[in-house]
Parts: sequence; structure tokens; C-alpha cells
Amino acid sequence: MTTPTSLLRRFVVGSIAIVALWGCGDDDDATVETPAGSESEGAEANACPNDGCAISITDVVSEGDELTVTWDPNFAPDLDRNHIHIFWDLFTAEQVSSDAAERGVEQGEWVPTEDDPAYTTEGAVSTSVRGESTTLCVTAGDGDHAVIDTTKVDCRDVSDLL
Repeated sequence: MTTPTSLLRRFVVGSIAIVALWGCGDDDDATVETPAGSESEGAEANACPNDGCAISITDVVSEGDELTVTWDPNFAPDLDRNHIHIFWDLFTAEQVSSDAAERGVEQGEWVPTEDDPAYTTEGAVSTSVRGESTTLCVTAGDGDHAVIDTTKVDCRDVSDLL
């Protein structure tokens, strides 16, 4: 026989189960709009597409004594997550990573940025610190500033702009 107390107990237990299941959703499953035509369109913010995070340099122009680099990343750059490392080819992708020592190389100089679609050189990538280099490179870094895939690098010879 079902008593009012047993009905109340079933209701409370069932309500707790529903609230517990409803509360188990992932707070990080929000999506963001990524650049049109990118493979990561509609994916979780800053997640790399199946073929990995990559940046293509599309243009470089003189901007006074510096250079403005325009690029097309296949993800939405965010410094707290995946972003862009820009560097002179004085260094390798392995060196422009926070884990350079673990990769067995001396750490180099780079600038992490979420600027998109363009960035004007400054700091470690200023034209004044390039030495003899005439080539700018970009690769993707993660939230810890480690390079995600050292084989995914795009470089551009800018000697005609210096």
C-alpha cells in the first residue's frame, strides 16, 4: 500500500535525482563563432580542428619601422587557451615554447598574441631585434604557452619590407 509518506519520499528522491542529473552538465560546453569557413566553426572555443591548429600568414606590410602581419588562423585565438606565437626565424618552433627545455632546446624569444586578423610587430618581434633575420614565423600555442604542434609553422620572407 502506498502511503502519503512513501509518496513524498519517492517524490523527494526522484527530484534529487533529476536535479543531480541536470546539474552534471559541463559549464565549458558553450560554443563560440569562429571565422567563417574554418573547420572549427561552431566548435568549443579554441579547440583545434581535427587536423590541428594552424595559422596562415596572408600578408605583411610596412607600418613605419615595424611590420603589420595579417593571418588566418583556423581557430579563435585567446591567450588563456590556444593563441598565436609570432617569432623571427632566429628560433625554431620548439624554442618558442614554454616547454623548450623539456624539448631539449634553449628557449627563444616570441610574442604570444590573440590579435586577429592582424598584428604589428613589437617587443621580441620588433624589427629592431631581428638581427640578420628577414623571415617572420607563426605557430599555435596553448594556454600554457607551449607550442601545440611544431610541424605546423608558417613563415614569410619580409626582406623586401625591411
